Amino acid sequence: MTEAIVYERIGDIAVLSAQNPPVNALSIDMRRGLLAGIERAEEEGARAVLIYGEGRTYFAGADIREFGKPMVAPVLPDLCNRIEATKLIVVSALHGTALGGGLEVALSSHYRIAVPGAKMGLPEVHLGVIPGAGGTQRLPRIAGIDAALEMITTGRPISAADALNKGVIDRVAEGSPREIGLAYTRELLEQGAPRRPVCYMPLPDPVDFDDTYEKVLARGRGQLSPAIAVRAVQAAWEAESFLDGVRQERELFMQLMETDQRQGLIHAFFSERAVSKLPELTEVTPRDIASMGVIGGGTMGAGIATTALLSGLSVVLVERDDDASAAARDRIEGNLKGALKRGKVDQAQLESMTVEALTIATDYADLSEVDLVVEAVFEDMAVKREVFAALDAHCRPGAILASNTSYLDINEIAAATSRPQDVIGLHFFSPAHVMKLLEVVVADQTAPEVVASGFALGKRLKKISVRSGVCDGFIGNRIMNSYRRAADYMVLDGASPYQIDKVMTEFGFAMGPFAVADLAGLDIGWAARKRRAPTRNPRERVVQFSDMLCEGGDFGQKTGKGFYAYEAGKRGGSANPQVAEYIKRDQRDQSVTPKSFSNEDILRRYMCAMVNEAAKVVGEGVARRPLDVDMVLLFGYGFPRFWGGPLKWADLQGPAAILDDIRRYAKEDAFFWRPAPLLEQLVNEGRIFDDLNREVT
Repeated sequence: MTEAIVYERIGDIAVLSAQNPPVNALSIDMRRGLLAGIERAEEEGARAVLIYGEGRTYFAGADIREFGKPMVAPVLPDLCNRIEATKLIVVSALHGTALGGGLEVALSSHYRIAVPGAKMGLPEVHLGVIPGAGGTQRLPRIAGIDAALEMITTGRPISAADALNKGVIDRVAEGSPREIGLAYTRELLEQGAPRRPVCYMPLPDPVDFDDTYEKVLARGRGQLSPAIAVRAVQAAWEAESFLDGVRQERELFMQLMETDQRQGLIHAFFSERAVSKLPELTEVTPRDIASMGVIGGGTMGAGIATTALLSGLSVVLVERDDDASAAARDRIEGNLKGALKRGKVDQAQLESMTVEALTIATDYADLSEVDLVVEAVFEDMAVKREVFAALDAHCRPGAILASNTSYLDINEIAAATSRPQDVIGLHFFSPAHVMKLLEVVVADQTAPEVVASGFALGKRLKKISVRSGVCDGFIGNRIMNSYRRAADYMVLDGASPYQIDKVMTEFGFAMGPFAVADLAGLDIGWAARKRRAPTRNPRERVVQFSDMLCEGGDFGQKTGKGFYAYEAGKRGGSANPQVAEYIKRDQRDQSVTPKSFSNEDILRRYMCAMVNEAAKVVGEGVARRPLDVDMVLLFGYGFPRFWGGPLKWADLQGPAAILDDIRRYAKEDAFFWRPAPLLEQLVNEGRIFDDLNREVT
């Protein structure tokens, strides 16, 4: 077995190379190897130590698999302090990524050099914790308070050039990390350069830490770790010594380790990586996709075309006439110009995409050679079937035919073709070139290689792809329909839509359900309700106030008025006074006596409705695992990442407590609050949703 850290002596330099692929995570073996290497270099009389990583990266961070387990010496804070304290000159040569504990090891070195493509950062806040090995104490001393707070509280990595500008590293050089590290170390020895421990560097002038804390807490919408990171940085100024500051940092780190938010963020981290890995596709080869067709150039179609172009695919977009084609091109070019402005592409790439890779057509015959087609037309079954019949006639054999439908039955759509095995649902979320979620909807006859192709495409498009079975609304919209009905019922029974929105934003959502409905367009939900009306169960409560808004021509932001009234040039909206009138009329028509709801009751009902429907989705096999639901809600519906997803939230609350509340609510409305069989089963067996994630491998 290869040693985690290989020791090599080159003249006066002891070279410590990390050999723990793929990311050289700072596991216990790595930490022991680094400590042993420093001690051996001291014993042998070396004058300097060079630390670098073999393979594709420097230390990319701590070993996350050790989170929550008993710490084994040497722990990283002690190791960093020991590296910094050695009388030898220590140089770190960075390439790939130096993240979290990796950057903390580099900061405990006396000098740092990096290749131009290196990235470095302290992303611990994304895992619900803070840097715990001196990062909050060393970085302000070397990079300044503003740069340190930005890096630590956002967790965003920076480039080597930016790191050099901020003082995080001392030099950028071309070459392998070994080559540039040795050259730099020799130069330092020849110059008689002194040791330069960061812990002895003076602190810059402080900031108003209380004000910074409040701003960071507000920006995080309830996430604790970025705000607590501010307090850890503050300790650098208020501690009696550097080591006391490191101790205070560690105390805050350990406090966060015990929080539900840390559990939620760790769950999200691992689930994001697991969700697209399906065991049944391990041996399945996807079809090659180099070109994509898109039917419809509205907001959704243009967004799909944009993300395809940005991924290097050629695109043929079909619209109904020349005017619609011109409008579609304008939308796509506008999207790409936004990418240009953000530095995602350069001018030459933009021109290549719009001139060479993009074709706008009005004839289905132009799709004859594409590898995959996504339709993004009006959400109507008759329209969808007509489109797919035309695709069946014009697309080559083996081409994949995909629907972007949000709700409709993929099996029925596939039946309009002679090749249902080639039909799949690819449900993008708007704007498609921004939103990361892709629901891959598998119909009854979809071929395995077509499913594999959907996931391969999602990976190429840099999406979080989640497998869904066929049902009305698939995973996300089906669950959303349930918790939105719970919100409507609360309003009918006396809660204010604005109170509900406020409660849910305080929980961590960027927007509440009624503000979201305004943004999406109230006419979408109105159309869905009308579509479902003929098959609606007579026991179902029917809320009318939303339909009253739509009947009056108020569809939300697109018309300037919905649940909120919007003024041009102003961000957000104010309460629409007509809404209260519609609610009172609905209550009067249904003989409802309004009552008040506490914020706690609103949150609990809303979340219990979400969890209950999610449990039905998993229990029916529409979603294979609870984590699939969690990732859909995180990446498509703005669920707060620090809770991990609705079913992780349910585990943290306790499934038994959730079921008790649902049964209590069922006394008011036994039809809507029917407990999910899976939830009842888990409670009876004393298990949680995460147990099911571990069962599916």
